[in-house]
Amino acid sequence: MKTLQLIPEKFGFETVASSGNITHIVTILLIQIAIILIAAKLSGVLATKFLKMPAILAEIGVGVLIGPFALGSLAIPFFGPLFPIAHPDVIGALPVSNELFSVAQIGSIVLLFAVGLETNFSTFLKYSGPATLVALGGVIFPFLLGAYSAVILGIAGPAGIWSLEALFMGSILTATSVGITARVLSDIGQLNSAEGTTIIAAAVIDDILGILILSIIVGISVSGKVDIWSISTIGAKAIIFWVALTGIGLATAKYVEAFLDKIGTPQTNIPIILGIALLCSGLAELFGLAFIIGAFSAGLAFSTTKMKTTLEHTLEPIKGFMVPIFFVVMGMLVDISSISSALMVGLIISLVAILTKVLGSGGPALLFKFNLKQSTRIGVGMMPRGEVALIIAGIGLSQGIINQSVFTISIIMTIITTVLAPLLLVPLFKSKNKSETENPL
Repeated sequence: MKTLQLIPEKFGFETVASSGNITHIVTILLIQIAIILIAAKLSGVLATKFLKMPAILAEIGVGVLIGPFALGSLAIPFFGPLFPIAHPDVIGALPVSNELFSVAQIGSIVLLFAVGLETNFSTFLKYSGPATLVALGGVIFPFLLGAYSAVILGIAGPAGIWSLEALFMGSILTATSVGITARVLSDIGQLNSAEGTTIIAAAVIDDILGILILSIIVGISVSGKVDIWSISTIGAKAIIFWVALTGIGLATAKYVEAFLDKIGTPQTNIPIILGIALLCSGLAELFGLAFIIGAFSAGLAFSTTKMKTTLEHTLEPIKGFMVPIFFVVMGMLVDISSISSALMVGLIISLVAILTKVLGSGGPALLFKFNLKQSTRIGVGMMPRGEVALIIAGIGLSQGIINQSVFTISIIMTIITTVLAPLLLVPLFKSKNKSETENPL
């Protein structure tokens, strides 16, 4: 009779990872997640309480620090390296294990579901006019100049501006961080101001467009064709799927709510609703689109229901558990040895990212009776990249579309724009006078 051998001859993370034993793999994953959560929460508290910086920056930073390219590769007595490079012999492979990366992706699904859920749909529709134009400017300018910058800086492939690398760099620059901007506006009491509402509505549209662009680029990478017909076909498929999924969600959400009210409580309903979000994410992938578009659509549908506030409250501890794992793992993907070589390009891309958002989003606001100061606030409010940019960059790296260097450039750009936005936005709103408080619309 054979017994299951739970402990190999040498207990170490590299040994158990290569053993293929499911018990050992789960053991590694549990310890790694524990370390990630503790490090993320402690660094997040330090950043928000003492440094007055968004927790996302601390989580990315701690990911770089404890990741496989830094402290994670150092051998600890008895354990060995806590975060060894998962596939050192495979060129272009992710440096973290497939299991850990998969958990992180679930974190990104929870995050985008929450972003959709927290969207005020009626306000979204009310400000959809100026917000759409602000969002379009904030997508078109960064995308085109981001892709063109990739060509000039030597990031693009042989196809130039039509190469997947250039298109991906453009798409990374399109996304605005709804979470970071909303937090800053809330802290200074400007969330419901004309500029604040326009920024949030535009940021949501911005992310939708960014996700659709990502879906098109992922579709191109799968088909291997880059021509007008392929782009049009994939783009149409992405838009039709998103409109259909969102439309069905909005039409059925209240019926789902009524059914759930009869059979359970908010605590028992949240797993079902998250299950729907995961199902929508899976369907999006089956249609060749990015999974996060399904998660966002599910959240947007439930944002119109009476259970919205209860769901947000119930979802908070799940977000607190899953989302930091995503940001820390994104930090772990950064090869610190490539930072010095990528720094100058990262700074140039950051400058492009800042200017294209401020001008691309702020300029159109002038057409809707916002004055120059208000338009500048809107442009700066659209500046920070964050969760969606990192998700796009992570997908690009995991699919081999971009390399470690381009991913590092994306991280540098995300950090710089995220740090600068609050520093500029707070004094811009402090200079606000009474005549500007009226709704220009």
